[in-house]
Amino acid sequence: MKTIKKIYTGALIAFMSLSFAGCTDAYMASSNLSKAADMFELERRIVFYNGITGEYMLTIEGRCSMVELNNRLAVTCKIGRDEYKKHYLRLSDNVTYFSEQLFKKSVDVYHYRVVFKPAAIIPDFDIRL
Repeated sequence: MKTIKKIYTGALIAFMSLSFAGCTDAYMASSNLSKAADMFELERRIVFYNGITGEYMLTIEGRCSMVELNNRLAVTCKIGRDEYKKHYLRLSDNVTYFSEQLFKKSVDVYHYRVVFKPAAIIPDFDIRL
C-alpha cells in the first residue's frame, strides 16, 4: 500500500512540475491578472462595437468579470459591497467587443494564484414551502 502511495505521489509531482515547466512569465502574469479580474480587483472598460456601422453600441466600466460562451458574453460587475449587476450580450458576425484594463495591477510571475473560498463549497439552501 505504501508503494502505491509513493507511485501516486511521484506521478503527481512529475505532472505538476511538467505542467508548470512550460509557463512563461507572460502566461503567469496573464493568468494572475485574469484571476484578479474574476475576484473584482481590476477596473475594466468593455466596449461593444458594430463593425458594419462603425459605432460603439455599449460601454461597461467597473470591476467586472467576463465569461464568453456560445457567442454570448456574460459580464458581472460589482457595484457595491454585496451588490452585483449581470449583463448578457449576444455577439454576432458584425458585433464584437474589446476589454481594456484601466489601471495597472502588480502580479507575481513566479507564483501562481489559487483562490479558495470555503463558502462556495458549502451550498446555501433556500427552502420554499
